[in-house]
Amino acid sequence: MLQKLRTVIYRTNDLAAAKSWYISLTGKEPYFDEPFYVGFDINGFELGLDPDMSKTQTGNHSTSYWSVDDLQAAVDKAVSLGAIIIDPAHNVGGTIEVAIVEDPFGNHIGFITGA
Repeated sequence: MLQKLRTVIYRTNDLAAAKSWYISLTGKEPYFDEPFYVGFDINGFELGLDPDMSKTQTGNHSTSYWSVDDLQAAVDKAVSLGAIIIDPAHNVGGTIEVAIVEDPFGNHIGFITGA
């Protein structure tokens, strides 16, 4: 039924600031940039920014994990850009390590490394 991660959408009440923050984090410019949505192509996957907060409630009920080569470097970069650590880097079995940060707009971003 589920085939692969295709799109992750982060909601923000400040689209311009979020766009700038994600450009700094990813090192990529958006391929789609409109007042109602900003889209980044992250190696074939969509990272979207949506300024429509009308259906958003307080709380983070899910986290998508982005694969990274160097977990601590990803966490450190996000923190240097103003993210806060929600769940520090730790092993979850075998060689798999994960961490979660919260962007300046309240979204949780997971990082994962290992096989």
